[in-house]
Amino acid sequence: MKAAIVYDSRTHTTEKAAAFMAEGIKAAGEIEVQCFNIDDVDFDFVTQSNMVIFGSPTYAASVTGKMKNWLEGNAGKLKLAGKFGGAFATEQYIHGGAENTINELLVFMMVMGMMVYSGGSAYGKPVIHLGPVGMSQNISDFKDLFVTYGERMGQQLLKL
Repeated sequence: MKAAIVYDSRTHTTEKAAAFMAEGIKAAGEIEVQCFNIDDVDFDFVTQSNMVIFGSPTYAASVTGKMKNWLEGNAGKLKLAGKFGGAFATEQYIHGGAENTINELLVFMMVMGMMVYSGGSAYGKPVIHLGPVGMSQNISDFKDLFVTYGERMGQQLLKL
């Protein structure tokens, strides 16, 4: 099985969150995981992946314009239909709109025909309803959350 984590990152915070998630996915079992900044995506790896997770910093309570344009411009190349997926966000301010960022990513994924998942409350605490969010000023404080999400996503992928 393969999993790709694709993100935009301006200050390396979202990149760090992606790496935390990759750690969790690897802990779930035999899954090859790679993380890609949208500037350096290996499209072959993404199209071969069984799971794709998208992440973005929150900018003006939304995904970054760069991420939005990248998703729309590359939707056909990604061959996302039928893939398992999830979303995550980082933000500078508590209640800075990360929920909107995750929702926008999830809606895009559903429109592309993906099967989206978060685990919701099924696993208990920490409850991750839509996807994990970390504060950019202290992203390392959120490492356990992102690792846990990655592990849950990996476990679910292995059940499919």
